Amino acid sequence: MPTTRSRVRRHVSETPGVHFNQLKRDLDLATGQVQYHLKRLVDDEELAVERVCGRTHYFEPEFDAWERRTLAFLRREMAREIIFRVHAEESIQPATLTEELDLARSTVAWHVSNLTEADVLVKSDGRPIDVRLAHPERTAELFETVSPSLPDRLVDRFMRTVDSLLEDAADHPEN
Repeated sequence: MPTTRSRVRRHVSETPGVHFNQLKRDLDLATGQVQYHLKRLVDDEELAVERVCGRTHYFEPEFDAWERRTLAFLRREMAREIIFRVHAEESIQPATLTEELDLARSTVAWHVSNLTEADVLVKSDGRPIDVRLAHPERTAELFETVSPSLPDRLVDRFMRTVDSLLEDAADHPEN
């Protein structure tokens, strides 16, 4: 029977970029158990860790820093959708993303800013601004690595709904 630590290690190996809460849910383990085993695995350099936009993601150490950041974003529904759209179009304006994804302009701007800062996207200097992938071939290779779980998609959609409701409330304060 596999030990808890080997289960954690195997799960990270099978789902690179999995974030802490998802790992805990997938393995149905207590928070303290997951924390303990992850700390030991990271300390022993069997796993690498990357913190991206408030979430802690885990990887095998073979992934470089750029791959870790990119995979972390690909584990999030909205960031993933933006990356896929940019990849499909090669270059796209944030306004087009806002329209096609039916998101608030501020939401798209936040994601584009984070993706640009992480060197996943590059913004043009001209007007209108457009975005493209910083490393299209490398990004395309990582697409196959990520297949989001149902709980990941549900949490992402819930957060999207909350963002939309907050945006509507800000646009209509009289309600």
